[in-house]
Amino acid sequence: TKMFRNQHNDTRTCPAVCSPVFGESWRASVTKNIDALVGSCVVLPCTFTHPGGGLSNSRLRGIWHRKDKWEEFFYHEDNTKILDSFKGRTKLMGRLGESNCTLEIIEVKDHDNGPFCFRVELVRKDNNQPTSEKFSFVEECAEIKMLHDPPKPKLGPLKTAIQGKPYTITCSIRHTCPSHPPKLTWTHGTVDDIIESHEDVYSGVWQTESVLSFIPEEKDDDSLLTCTATFNGNIRSNTDFRLNVKRTENYNHIIIPTVTAATTAVMFGLLCLFMTKKYKNNKLQSLHNSSFTFSMWNRMSRLSRR
Repeated sequence: TKMFRNQHNDTRTCPAVCSPVFGESWRASVTKNIDALVGSCVVLPCTFTHPGGGLSNSRLRGIWHRKDKWEEFFYHEDNTKILDSFKGRTKLMGRLGESNCTLEIIEVKDHDNGPFCFRVELVRKDNNQPTSEKFSFVEECAEIKMLHDPPKPKLGPLKTAIQGKPYTITCSIRHTCPSHPPKLTWTHGTVDDIIESHEDVYSGVWQTESVLSFIPEEKDDDSLLTCTATFNGNIRSNTDFRLNVKRTENYNHIIIPTVTAATTAVMFGLLCLFMTKKYKNNKLQSLHNSSFTFSMWNRMSRLSRR
């Protein structure tokens, strides 16, 4: 059951937020519980529907107020009506004519816990004054849980790098301020090595992701990779990972001496073969010469006998 209140300050209850004029319902959808980092910013997602078809942005006035004190405004288009503690810190992010009532709060304080309730008013075209159609969605209010310490980025996958081969590591952080998302920076690589993305995860929670890709060298072994998240308000947190680089196996200290030894052995073998062959040739020549000399001597001896 949702409730609304009109300009006569009476309260009515019905199955939906109702419009007595059109006989149809007004509905709002707000993220009821959301985290906010103190000193940073937060965006409260809000959408609404109204009867009678589309209305121009100029016909609608959006107001955010305290749940139990309807005239205490967190946001109003007339800045003088906003609570002093919220002046200059709130604004509507969407266009009411597009049914977007999302609220941004910057420089979040400890006391900004709410509950924050949205109210929509129909105004006259001629003088911009509100009509009797005013609807506060007091059953669809947002409450903020304060975070005093910034969340730390998450790194992954944490694996061993191999020298000379592409290496990729991802840093991600979740937040609730898409209008001023945290900036992720690395202690390694250049802008060309990094790809950054932003994703709507669920119910006002967003994720910023940074992917670092590089070719690790031997000098990168045991170095510290640090990813730093800088939130709106210059609030920082970081996460470290000590990189282990596996060296590419180098067999030169084995191959070169082996090849040298083999070459030496071959050269020595060839030399021995050459020397052996030469020795055999010399011996054959010597034997041939000795045989020739002996033959000549025999002939001469025979001649002398005659």
